[in-house]
Amino acid sequence: MVAIVDYGSGNLRSVSNAVARLGYTATVTSSPPDLLEARAVILPGVGAGGDTMRQLEKRGMSPVIRQLIADGRPLLAICVGMQVLLDRTEEGDGHDCFGFIPGTVRRLPAGLKVPHMGWNQVHQRVPHALYQGIPDGAYFYFIHSYYADPVDASVIAGETEYGVNMCSVVIRGNLVATQFHPEKSGSHGLRMLGNFLWMALGNSTF
Repeated sequence: MVAIVDYGSGNLRSVSNAVARLGYTATVTSSPPDLLEARAVILPGVGAGGDTMRQLEKRGMSPVIRQLIADGRPLLAICVGMQVLLDRTEEGDGHDCFGFIPGTVRRLPAGLKVPHMGWNQVHQRVPHALYQGIPDGAYFYFIHSYYADPVDASVIAGETEYGVNMCSVVIRGNLVATQFHPEKSGSHGLRMLGNFLWMALGNSTF
């Protein structure tokens, strides 16, 4: 089963529709047992990092996500879902996050149009099956005002230029995260989502 985490926000319908277009069945759920039974989990994100953490904690899903990642379960985190993987976000008054990836979520530099909204290139830093069939420099759809700044550069699998050379893809073991929205990114986004699911459901290794 593919589980999409419902924490009261997120881009649930678009993600679910994209998974269905790829021929997979996804369950949108806020049930910890469903998440623990899933073979692959998608953590979508729309909104603020602090609000996302509060909702995950309130609904009892925070410890489940910690367990999934500790167990090496394939997990794809999108946009704010990616940001909450880091130690802390500067958004609002600041908020502690999961801390799976050492680093800080920072506001985009002053002088830029914020949010960063629209199509931008992703430059592939590492060869990986996630990029199968996707050219280096392909365009994906972004909408965000903050960006992830990991301490360990080795987890940065993709970068995008927008006033700063920012991390746009993270890969660490079976954990994959994107700052952009693959479910809104046309054929390349659909291909990336399909690559993740193809690997996650036992057809390859990360």
